[in-house]
Amino acid sequence: MTLRAALFVSLALLGATSLAAAQAAPATRLLPRQLALVVNDAEPNSVTIAEYYRKARSIPAANIIHVSIPGKPQRLDAARFSELRESIDSQLPAGIEAVLMVWTAPYAVECNAITAAYTMGFDAGQCRNTCAASRPSAYFNASSAHPVADFRMRLSMLLPTESVAQAKAVIDRGVASGFRVPNATAYYLVTSQAARNSRAELFPRDGYLAAKKIRTRTVHADALEGVKDIMIYQTGMARVDKLDGLGFLPGALADHLTSFGGDLLGTSQMSSLRWLEAGATASYGSVSEPCNHWQKFPHPAILLKHYLGGSSAIEAYWRSVAWPTQGLFIGEPLAAPYGR
Repeated sequence: MTLRAALFVSLALLGATSLAAAQAAPATRLLPRQLALVVNDAEPNSVTIAEYYRKARSIPAANIIHVSIPGKPQRLDAARFSELRESIDSQLPAGIEAVLMVWTAPYAVECNAITAAYTMGFDAGQCRNTCAASRPSAYFNASSAHPVADFRMRLSMLLPTESVAQAKAVIDRGVASGFRVPNATAYYLVTSQAARNSRAELFPRDGYLAAKKIRTRTVHADALEGVKDIMIYQTGMARVDKLDGLGFLPGALADHLTSFGGDLLGTSQMSSLRWLEAGATASYGSVSEPCNHWQKFPHPAILLKHYLGGSSAIEAYWRSVAWPTQGLFIGEPLAAPYGR
């Protein structure tokens, strides 16, 4: 899909029928046997959490991939990453459509996010000007259930391991998301940080889809307070306040448009880890300065369309980002609250 065509789809989804379009989206969903777990044998938390996840999702033993990355480097250079990618790919059994890297760091390859570098290949050109347009993703707003065959893209996500207890909680929320469809709301915030509101014109209109029991709501505020029915929370802030008092439903997706959300262990802005700690099941953030191109962040209407259409978290998030080179996808990939 060209970017012009993608923008047309984006604007069309903004209309009053956007929730109906979400209901009609094809229900393609990644299966556990199509997911490989990449374990860092040099990190005890990675080993423990990967085994917990394997059991929770009944991942075949053949899908467990072992690598060794000592020292928890936050960023790899291109040469070291190439070795890591070759090691992963050489161990993959047939039929794998996605991989889950079970560690917190490394999360970047120079200026690229490690998930983007793995799925689309490392892009050295982006690092000459991180604010420049990125390579477009062929998977953007796609309906394909076989990205490897159709686009030569094996999807990837990272499951952080800083806390074993928190990682297990994220996994448990992902598993729980498949058992019932709750009454929920997708919240979209227009904040006082104007430069970070570049997605605001892409927010779905307020509405309610009875079949999915979900409401969409745009809020003009810097933070939500006290709500307990969050399935999606998308905003634009360097730091998002008042997360502790919120209620995220199993399978909830949450992200903030800012420069360094994907710098998971950085301190200059709020790390995307905070979303998972607050109760979300998956999130997204950029690892290098992207400027405020909406194409470098999850498109609100397209994310909603595919998630409500039955896609898993990894599929919906990857489908929603037009230029994902600098963006890191984190969380539990198989969460699918609307996947029945």
